[in-house]
Amino acid sequence: MQGHPARAAELARRTVSEAAQMDHPVTLCIALIWAVSVFLWSGDLDSAEENIDRFITHAQSRSMGPYLAVGRGVKGELAIQRGDAKSGVESLKQCLEELHAARYELLTTPFNISLIQGLLATGRFDEGMSLIDETIRLVEANGDLVFMPELLRVKGNALLSLPDAASGKVEDCFKNSLEWSRRQGALAWELRTTIDLAKLLIKQKRNEDARPLLQPVFERFESGSETVDLKIASELLAVLECRS
Repeated sequence: MQGHPARAAELARRTVSEAAQMDHPVTLCIALIWAVSVFLWSGDLDSAEENIDRFITHAQSRSMGPYLAVGRGVKGELAIQRGDAKSGVESLKQCLEELHAARYELLTTPFNISLIQGLLATGRFDEGMSLIDETIRLVEANGDLVFMPELLRVKGNALLSLPDAASGKVEDCFKNSLEWSRRQGALAWELRTTIDLAKLLIKQKRNEDARPLLQPVFERFESGSETVDLKIASELLAVLECRS
């Protein structure tokens, strides 16, 4: 979250390797699921799938019910990121129902965010917007505020996709997201929102505002880091350079 994705990926792999040597399935499952979150974040979907399949295998061998539901939820996230939003939504809905029934709420917020994105991708805007507002209320109540920047970013994009989108409201969502990310020192959230705000500014023919917004955030990341977001930011800056 602080701008060191390469270190995070290295630590995730090392943690899984060390957990595997302990011959303790629950510990290994915990290491695997958090490693998966790192790979999903960086856009390394192949590593995410490899580790979630391993996670599911261990959960099945020990009849770990909630963990199996978590595995299906992550499979849903992967499906959405790979463009199969319809099946991803169904997997996530089933997963969340099972986890709520088991009173396992540790991953409710990130799964809700993925579900929202899937709903928006399949044109179910009313359902998606309702879940965004519900999830925002949820994180305000339970203190899971690390996800607030992403929720506000997703809400901005959801508003932007509506036929009668008000650019002022969209921009307000993005700016509030940036305030939250900066307050938390979450550079990764800040970059993701800055990309979307820069795209909005370009759409409004405000290129002169987009580059000075995006460039300094991009440059704060550790040298040699590669994530999907960083690649998108780099490509966007190249476009802005050509237009300047």
